Amino acid sequence: MLPTILIVDDNEDILEFLGRMLNIKYIILKAKNGSEALTILDKKIVQLIISDIMMPLMNGFELCKILKTNLEYSHIPIILLTAKNDIQTKIQGLELGADAYIEKPFSKEHLQAQIVSLLNNRNIISEYFASSPLVHIKSMAHSKADEIFLETLQDIIKRNLENTDLDVEQLAKIMNMSRITLYRKIKAVSIFTPIELINITRLKRGAELLAEGNHKIFEVSYMIGFSSQSNFSRNFQKQFNITPSEYMNSKQFTSLPL
Repeated sequence: MLPTILIVDDNEDILEFLGRMLNIKYIILKAKNGSEALTILDKKIVQLIISDIMMPLMNGFELCKILKTNLEYSHIPIILLTAKNDIQTKIQGLELGADAYIEKPFSKEHLQAQIVSLLNNRNIISEYFASSPLVHIKSMAHSKADEIFLETLQDIIKRNLENTDLDVEQLAKIMNMSRITLYRKIKAVSIFTPIELINITRLKRGAELLAEGNHKIFEVSYMIGFSSQSNFSRNFQKQFNITPSEYMNSKQFTSLPL
């Protein structure tokens, strides 16, 4: 499925130009101001936003501030386009959470490269988090709202490690969110489904316990909700490309005094 990009600009020519330029690789949605953009976001799932700054009703700065402080949309990367090239305007955009700032007139190649970079980097960060036993979940956050969301989610999963039936329905109820909203948010922030993130969090907690060196592997297995040591070991090796015993030995070796 092609990523969906929302273009926000009050200039019809710019909307048309950007639409033609990007519609080969992306699904394109268009809005003429920030207010229209919010209406579209209520109905459509968007992977990236390109927005002008100077617009009627709601400008790009106002839109950026609303999105980056709203839990449902804070993960969406935003590229601001503007003819204003003073340093203060750039700083303001970045302080509001914009992921990139491009001056008009802009190079098509530059904009296309920036889009690819933002979309790909998020996948790389999520994959690094998943494959590295002790990397914190907030490494995937794209904003303060995302960071709070991910840490809250991790705390809930950790408090329910022994619940082998923990799923998106139970998570949504605990977090006071609809199942669909929670599923979309987790998938957008982390590229993982809720079940995948639950399993990764279990295994990362297992890695923490192994690194502490106070428990045997079979004890850790049951502490994090696995039915057997063999099941835990198989999943651990698949996730981190190392067996629990190898991982535990490596941590004990690195902790030895020189």
